[in-house]
Amino acid sequence: MSTAPTGPSPTVRRRRWTFPLLATVLAVLAAALAVPSALADARQHGRDDAVAHRLDRLVADHDFPGALASVRDAEGRVRNYTAGVRDLRTGGTIPRDAQVRVGSNTKTFTAVVVLQLVGEGRIDLDETVDHYLPGIVRGDGIDGRRITVRHLLQQTSGLPDYDDVLFTEPQDLIDLSHAYYDPRRLLDAALTRPAAFAPGTGWEYSNTNYILAGLVVERVTQRPVGEEITRRILQPLHLRDTYWPGVGEQDIRGVHPHGYVAVAPGAPWVDVTSMDPSLGWAAGQLVSSPDDLRRFFETLVAGKLLKPAQQAAMTKTVAAPDFEPGGGWEYGLGIARHTLPCGGYAWGHGGDIQGFETRNLVTEDGRGAVVAVTGLPTSLEMTAAVSENVDAALCGTKR
Repeated sequence: MSTAPTGPSPTVRRRRWTFPLLATVLAVLAAALAVPSALADARQHGRDDAVAHRLDRLVADHDFPGALASVRDAEGRVRNYTAGVRDLRTGGTIPRDAQVRVGSNTKTFTAVVVLQLVGEGRIDLDETVDHYLPGIVRGDGIDGRRITVRHLLQQTSGLPDYDDVLFTEPQDLIDLSHAYYDPRRLLDAALTRPAAFAPGTGWEYSNTNYILAGLVVERVTQRPVGEEITRRILQPLHLRDTYWPGVGEQDIRGVHPHGYVAVAPGAPWVDVTSMDPSLGWAAGQLVSSPDDLRRFFETLVAGKLLKPAQQAAMTKTVAAPDFEPGGGWEYGLGIARHTLPCGGYAWGHGGDIQGFETRNLVTEDGRGAVVAVTGLPTSLEMTAAVSENVDAALCGTKR
C-alpha cells in the first residue's frame, strides 16, 4: 500500500513457494518464448501506439510478469491494453481490464466517504480523533486529542506506520500472507512506536492514518466502512469490477492475472494471488480493474462525488516529499497532485500490495491513465518505470 518502495513493500504479503525451483524456472522460460505483446495486440486492431510499446517494455526491460493499462485521451476515446502473461507457470494472455488488487488507491475511496460525511454535517475535518474515538490513540508523543481528521487524511498526523512493526523482513511477507488482521490490531501495532513529528508540523506517509479514518467512519455511521464505500461510491458509479473483499476472503472473484512478489532483486517471482488483504483494510483492501479505477478518479476530479466545499478541501495540497521517486508531488486529502513532464498537472494516488502495483493519474480536461503490473517492484527503478508509463500515456494524449 505504501509508495516508493526500496524493496518489497511491507504492505505486500506473500505465500510460500510451493513448486520445485527447477520446474518453475523451466515453466517461466517456456512462457517467455511466447509472451503476449501489447503492441502486437494493438497492431491487430489497427493501432501502433506508444502506450503499447511502453507496456511491452515493462515486461521485457523490467521483468514484470504482466502489465495492464486503461487510457482515455482528450477526445474521450478509451483504450485498454495488456502485456506479458497471465500465469508464469502456464502462460496465457492477460484479459483486458482484468481485476487486480489496488492497494493504497483504497485511501482515496475512504477519503471520499469521510468528506461526504463532512458535507452531511456528521464529521468535522478539524475535530480531533479523540472526539470520535475517545481514548484509543495514545502513545509516545501520540495523543488523539491533538490529531484532527484533516491530519489523518493529509498524512500530517505524525503517526507511525504499522507496516514497520508487523513486517520487518521480506520473508515475513510470504509467511504471513494468509494472516488476518483486524483494524484495532493494526492500530495497536502502530502505537508501539513513537510519533514521527507533532501533528501538523510535517508530512509522512502512514497507513495508520487511514485505519483511523475508517474507524471514524464506522463510529459515525454505525456501519462497516466497506459497506459505506460500496453504497456511496461503487454502486452509484456502477463500478462492477470493484469490490471490498469480505472477512477471510483471499481469492480474487473475477477474471484476473496472477500476482507475484520476489524477496530481492533477481529472486524468483512467488505467486501470491491468494492472500488475505485485511492488512490493508481502509488503507488498502479494495480489488478493482484499470478501467474502473480510471473512471472513479475521473469522476472524482470532475467534482461529481463531493460538494464544492469538500472538493476544495480535498484538493488543497501540501508538499509530499518521497511520495514517489522523482518528486513533483503534493498531497491533498487522500489524493495527490503531480506535475507532468509535458506541463500542467494531474491527480491520482497509486497503490502497492501483494502481487500488484498500480499507478494512475487523471487531468482536469478529462484525460486519464491507469497502469498496473502483476509483480511488486523490488527497486525504485521498477516503480519509477511504472509511474513514467502513466506520465507518458497522459502526455501522449495531450491536445
